[in-house]
Amino acid sequence: MTDPGTARHRRRPALRAGAAAAALALVAPLAACGADDGGGGTPTINLYYPPEQNLQKVVDDCNTRAEGRYKIAYRVLPRQADDQRVQLVRRLAAEDSGMDVLGLDVTWTQEFASAKWIREWTGQDKSEVEQGTLAGPLDTARYEDKLYGAPKNTNVQLLWYRSDLVPEAPKSWDDMITVAKDLKGQGKPYQVLTMGAQYEGLVVLYNTLAESAGGKILSDDGKKAVMDEGTVKALDQLQRFATSGVTSPSFSNSTEDPVRLDFQSGNGAFQVNWPFVYPALQEADPELAKKVKWARVPGVDANTPSKVTIGGVNMAVSAYSKHPTESFEAAKCLRDAKNQKFSAINDGVPPTIEAVYDDPEMDEAYPMKETILEELKEPAVRPLTPAYQSISTVMSAILSPPSAIRPEQTAKELRKAISDALQSKGVLP
Repeated sequence: MTDPGTARHRRRPALRAGAAAAALALVAPLAACGADDGGGGTPTINLYYPPEQNLQKVVDDCNTRAEGRYKIAYRVLPRQADDQRVQLVRRLAAEDSGMDVLGLDVTWTQEFASAKWIREWTGQDKSEVEQGTLAGPLDTARYEDKLYGAPKNTNVQLLWYRSDLVPEAPKSWDDMITVAKDLKGQGKPYQVLTMGAQYEGLVVLYNTLAESAGGKILSDDGKKAVMDEGTVKALDQLQRFATSGVTSPSFSNSTEDPVRLDFQSGNGAFQVNWPFVYPALQEADPELAKKVKWARVPGVDANTPSKVTIGGVNMAVSAYSKHPTESFEAAKCLRDAKNQKFSAINDGVPPTIEAVYDDPEMDEAYPMKETILEELKEPAVRPLTPAYQSISTVMSAILSPPSAIRPEQTAKELRKAISDALQSKGVLP
């Protein structure tokens, strides 16, 4: 899963000649494995993409359909998001031509486009990508009103709850806290489990609360820190949740998989987490799985539906690829409707093409598809700026631990830190 990774690194102010040389030295051994045949035969399109168990079958399908015009080679990136980004940044900074198609976390697209490391999608290629693709994922693939990525898959968190303990899903975080306290008083499982460690997962949680409260972290053009009244309201909500007595004792250190395991152990009445928890629970505890239902993540206001932060991967074409035409064609194949459905059913990654959700084969693998699609049609997108990695780092530091938040003061600290981060022009980790 490519959504919140580990803590993000601060970026250096600028790329200097020495840094570029060092980057080249680091990637030289790697570049050799990405070279194509060099003999004028079938071009090799090197796909650098995060680990996905069945992606090789998608690659094989596209190679068959290419009928010898090119051959895609799947080069698996490291599992951790930070490690993926470091490898891509260093090689692109060195203008390595051994990479063609890149699988980018949705938060990296603007950064890579601003550095001129990836090519713009134009003409018929652009039209094909935009046709039928959900608006939220498309927003993550744009920079300065131009398309630089083709959304392959998206992701969004849901509220998972014990229907044997809770008759219906709460509409607001305050309602959820109240229900959890009642369960606690009855000696029943009661915890509300979600991610609160100092990393991207905490930023995702806060971004969901801020957007749900109608708040703006950045200006529409992504160039100014705003932190308005809605974001202060979200800080207040996060602090009250953290100190409510219904979180896990390890909330301020919790990441996705430990949250999943805690819920599976029977401690939680509620869990806010990504859809990967559903097949995992089916396998780990089928009896508990029968009692678990899902719903839209609660809102800050019970009468206003939440806006939930989306994740996912965008397909980009390297500016240094020797085979851009074939690379765009390969990227389109890898993320077309047929292959998005295959990846959704076999690897659990939600499609970005809306029509795929209507396919009957999705019903069994994605019984929660209607709720996912509902959230995706009104999503929260993380701040769109080339400086996002720096912003994420400072936000997670200031928000941690959530119990120590003082809404007005914390908002001022965030506004100042985000303003400073926006001035960062560097792109190396």
